[in-house]
Amino acid sequence: MSKIENRKSEIQNPKSLRIALFTYSTKPRGGVVHTLALAEHLQALGHRVHIYALGKDERSAFFRPTPAPFTLIPAGSPDDDEPLDERIQRYIQTYYEFLTHHRPGPFDLYHAQDCISANALWRLREAGLIPRFVRTIHHIDDFVSPVLIDCQNHSIYRPDFRLVVSRTWQERLAQEFGVESTVIHNGVELSRFQPASQATRAEARAKLGLAEQWVFLNIGGIEPRKNSLRLLRAFQTVRQALAAQGQAAVLLMAGGDTLLDYAPYRAEFFQALKQSDLRVDRDIFLLGVAPDDLIPVLYQAADGLAFPSVKEGWGLVALEAMAAGVPVLASDLPVFREYLHSEENALLVDPLDEAAIAAGLLRLVQDGSLRRRLAAAGPATAKMFSWAATAQAHANYYQTILANLPEFQLGVNDAAKR
Repeated sequence: MSKIENRKSEIQNPKSLRIALFTYSTKPRGGVVHTLALAEHLQALGHRVHIYALGKDERSAFFRPTPAPFTLIPAGSPDDDEPLDERIQRYIQTYYEFLTHHRPGPFDLYHAQDCISANALWRLREAGLIPRFVRTIHHIDDFVSPVLIDCQNHSIYRPDFRLVVSRTWQERLAQEFGVESTVIHNGVELSRFQPASQATRAEARAKLGLAEQWVFLNIGGIEPRKNSLRLLRAFQTVRQALAAQGQAAVLLMAGGDTLLDYAPYRAEFFQALKQSDLRVDRDIFLLGVAPDDLIPVLYQAADGLAFPSVKEGWGLVALEAMAAGVPVLASDLPVFREYLHSEENALLVDPLDEAAIAAGLLRLVQDGSLRRRLAAAGPATAKMFSWAATAQAHANYYQTILANLPEFQLGVNDAAKR
């Protein structure tokens, strides 16, 4: 059997694909969580997967262990004095140079999850080092930095194939950029996030040092997209209203590691916190980047998820909370309306209206019937979006791509050159 015939036979067998996944970080950001989960579930389907990511050095590791093989590209520690544009350019160049000297593959699919790795891959393709690549576009950012604008635009226009995680972003890509894409939703690890029993809830609260009080949880970090400042002010209103009724409430805020510089926004947040009557570690707990094994504990301890983002690609956190049976307050955004239905499986509010956010949070506390309805509906919704199903959808998509391309371009020709 010739090399081409052998490779054609492998392509027709779903268990034979060789897939490279590329991401920009090892930290617990949505795209990185997506990359690890996708890799692991593709691997469980019998595919051969390898992850590439930027790391501090070769001895770095992802925020959690993974059975998927990976290569970390040494990018050094970020320098606080390094301008953001220069850092982005350096990251792209580092990625590109590493992959040029340590050629990945041969793989059947090269799949980028962010603009940095996508910019490295299109340059590799132009240099003839890879045949083509796919990019998942999780959402479109409103950048003001010229380098980030170029990074994002190149990563939208230059891929050979595009995936998005929601119909909302599929429509926006078509309307604003004139490009086509295919929707494959994010998933949730159902075995990891499950409704807490009374005993589990008490244990989680004891581990976090929480008293018997209402616990709101927010995961995502202090940044504009997460609407942290409005949430802070809304929570202050809710806490005051509950205190007048003899009830106590706390807000847990976890997350925060990001590539972008949100220093001005964070300064405004902490100034507002300082001027409020909220006390850190009494009324509000700023947990930063929580260890991965603490995330399920946070859901187990929570009475409600406060997730009033102004922009999301899909909303992994909302799905995790729903799988854990935690009532969800989320933003009334098109992307959320694809799987959230207000007062049926979540409570949707206007994220630009602090009073609406506060009223929604207060309603979660006071409307027991609504709370029980949301808690019961959440796990059923989450089961519709498992990572196993997401990985299978990717495998089917990859097969469709490969079936419509000449065999000699699918890695066979690349392998022959070696």
